[in-house]
Amino acid sequence: MAQVTASLLCGAVVALLSSAVLAVVEDLDQTFKDTRMNDIWLVDFYAPWCGYCKKLEPVWAEVGAELKGSGSPVRVGKMDATAYSGMSSEFGVRGYPTIKLLKGELAYNYKGPRTKDDIVEFANRVSGPAVRPLPSKQMFEHMLKRHDVLFVYVGGESPLKEKYIDVATELIVYTYFFSASEEALPESMSLPEIPSVVVFKDGSYFTYDEYEDGSLSSWINKERFQGYLQIDGFTLYELGETGKLVAIAVIDDKDPSEECIRLKSLIQMVAKDYRQHFNRDFQFGHMDGSDYINSLIMGEVKVPSVIILNTSNEQYFLPDGPTDTLEDLVDFITGVLNGSAQAYGGDGIVQRVKRVVFDARSTIMSVFRSSPVLGCFLFGLPLGVISLMCYGICTADSDPDAGDMELMKREGFTDEEEEEEEEEEEQRQTAQLEGPENDEEEEEEEVEEEEKAPEQKKTD
Repeated sequence: MAQVTASLLCGAVVALLSSAVLAVVEDLDQTFKDTRMNDIWLVDFYAPWCGYCKKLEPVWAEVGAELKGSGSPVRVGKMDATAYSGMSSEFGVRGYPTIKLLKGELAYNYKGPRTKDDIVEFANRVSGPAVRPLPSKQMFEHMLKRHDVLFVYVGGESPLKEKYIDVATELIVYTYFFSASEEALPESMSLPEIPSVVVFKDGSYFTYDEYEDGSLSSWINKERFQGYLQIDGFTLYELGETGKLVAIAVIDDKDPSEECIRLKSLIQMVAKDYRQHFNRDFQFGHMDGSDYINSLIMGEVKVPSVIILNTSNEQYFLPDGPTDTLEDLVDFITGVLNGSAQAYGGDGIVQRVKRVVFDARSTIMSVFRSSPVLGCFLFGLPLGVISLMCYGICTADSDPDAGDMELMKREGFTDEEEEEEEEEEEQRQTAQLEGPENDEEEEEEEVEEEEKAPEQKKTD
């Protein structure tokens, strides 16, 4: 009886948890298009057969529970993009899973890591106002400690503020935007003019200059990262959207040698001390290990070393000599900037073919490393079947008659000629057998003729 009661309790708990998940993540259908304008929605467009979508499913349930529990106005849903392909196409879904936050007429794509904290932070940031006010010095100091990079518009109403709001509406998927009066800033700050757009990062602040920096959107997009970063594959993808070249110290963070520490320090010094020269065109950082870089350039770089990547056209630059000093590193970066440094790689046809071959080989090798038996089955079996088919085709027996005929044709014979040849051969053999008898008869005839010759003379 106790076991039955426990089973019933477990079943009830599971049912409650399932209903709770269903409550925080809603399944969306064709009616969503007509009702979505009333709320802010965070939607996962998925495909039932997609492995990445299945991996995201438990994370998505946690996201729904977190947002609902915190009182967020964001509603969380999911839609089978294969069942409602027309609606998914209207929202610009091109792959699975695709995460979008829908706010009125606006749709924001999420491109960050698929973790609960990152997705929740994205939802809270984008669902709020594009520009958040900082009414006091205390609030300003609090936000300055909370964010590594902080964009602030300082001043009252102006055309610059209108541009700032437009850019914030576009780029809020990447970072927060704030506005403040001059009184809310620290007394130690002095701005060249008011109104201004200021970015606080790397322990300092930098002001937007329309004449030197170009468009406000481009300047914010380039300044939304710290001057020096620890770079991984995802960060490198994001840095590609800034249009900057990426200077990377490839080191071993797990077992750093003296050379690794020295090279990392040099990159940090260039990022800080040469910001005025290189910040507009370069992003600086370090990467742990060379595996990702090697796969990117389809080559091999040693650890430690320096490499500069152009993610827009897949080119890369390597120093010609050692980079033992700050001057060596600065000269190398300057050479890349003025075009004198040798560029490798690229996105031409040859490199694309090389990329296809490299990726295919890497896939095969990874399969064999992870599961040799599976690799033999996936690649060995088809190759074996193809080999047997080729062997069978090459060694198949042809029609004997046809082969003999072909041989006779090559030797210049036909059926009639072969028969004539056989008859002549038989005649030659018969003649050889009858030869001695004919010779004796001929000798007797000659003797008789000799005996008759005197008699004919006497008669005469």
